[in-house]
Amino acid sequence: MEIKQYEIVLVNLDPTIGSEMKKTRPCIVISPNEMNKYLQTIVIAPLTSSSKSYPTRVEIKQEKTKGWIVLDQIRSIDRMRIVKKLGTLTEREIEKIKFVIKETYVD
Repeated sequence: MEIKQYEIVLVNLDPTIGSEMKKTRPCIVISPNEMNKYLQTIVIAPLTSSSKSYPTRVEIKQEKTKGWIVLDQIRSIDRMRIVKKLGTLTEREIEKIKFVIKETYVD
């Protein structure tokens, strides 16, 4: 399965430890296409349907459902954890993600 950056994929995150996000849930692919093409691991950020307005969370709407991309829980997963593709983000959502990643991890 070809995985592209900023796709929404369903991922089985279990088993987890401590405060890591659990369950099978939608996640956003963060790793660039070049990495996704050649590596067995994919970098993802999980989605949650309930969140407070944290500076590390990006609000999105998919099929009339509001959710938050949890950029403070970015992690690498083996591609075997990906159950299926669910969709893609809008350009506006992608720009928000890039801004928050830069603000949080680069500056």
